[in-house]
Amino acid sequence: MTHIITSLCLRDAGCVEVCPVECIVPGKPIEEWPWYYIDPDTCIDCGACVPECPYEAIFPEDEVPSAYVAKGGEYQNKVGFTGHYEGTNHHGEKVVLDTVRQLEKGETVDLTPDIKENYRYFQEGPGYKALEM
Repeated sequence: MTHIITSLCLRDAGCVEVCPVECIVPGKPIEEWPWYYIDPDTCIDCGACVPECPYEAIFPEDEVPSAYVAKGGEYQNKVGFTGHYEGTNHHGEKVVLDTVRQLEKGETVDLTPDIKENYRYFQEGPGYKALEM
């Protein structure tokens, strides 16, 4: 089992620093892979990343919500969304995303498709290529 970073991720990077096995990587290019991803083959399921995420975007794989109820104001970050977000990450560095939409209070979102995207990053995307090197 692994942890999954969902599309609630706005690339804070705090999770990267606390991971004892260095299995969390930023998606690149950002336009195609807009959040951070956890290598399922390396993750030891320790959960150290969960409390570090200010967006509450990380879940154990079997707990990724199929009916996440928005508090209101959160962003969902996915290829195909056209909203704009600007903020700063854990290090005070600027984060600019053009793949977001803001959620309304009470809106229900299925985050389970994000599980497949995490695995896909390491099977087909740049994460796979990085593992080969």
